[in-house]
Amino acid sequence: MLAALRDELLAMRAEDLRVRAELEATGELFQGYAPAMEAVHRRNAARLRALVAEHGWPGRSLAGDDGAEAAWLVAQHAIGEPAFLRDALAALREAAARGEVPAWQPAMLDDRIRLYEGRPQRWGTQFVPDPDGWLRPHDIEEPDGVEARRAAVGLPPLAPLLARPERQEIDDRAAFDREYRDWLRRTGWRA
Repeated sequence: MLAALRDELLAMRAEDLRVRAELEATGELFQGYAPAMEAVHRRNAARLRALVAEHGWPGRSLAGDDGAEAAWLVAQHAIGEPAFLRDALAALREAAARGEVPAWQPAMLDDRIRLYEGRPQRWGTQFVPDPDGWLRPHDIEEPDGVEARRAAVGLPPLAPLLARPERQEIDDRAAFDREYRDWLRRTGWRA
């Protein structure tokens, strides 16, 4: 294991979560893509891209279990960089096949990519606010098989999550939806 690599990945995750908590506390987190959050995501993605070029995907052998999970989180949050997310998904799939990362990591990243591309997800990991702000799973491909797919990759059942939905407060829903559509086009997720 490369201790310095692990430490750097853990620091990147800590910074991401710190900024997220600050924005959540001020109510800015769910009012669009906060510039402070985007800056952290882009900076972390650029550094992870360089680390992957140097070492390959940081799985448990290189970064330990917690470092590997931190690398996944950085990739999962690099939402403004479609090409990087697609590259990370390919690397995560290979790493999972070698037992270097748990299978839920590429599953969750695949669902995130499908969400932004406007396609149904496979594992039901991505939730979006309905018109009243309640978080519901984005469309699911073959919903009857979602629980079996989740179990196969080590994700907990979806049913209990649906039984206790969370609500996302959105000040101006029309503006939120418009900004989201604009962001999808601007970043290249949608035409």
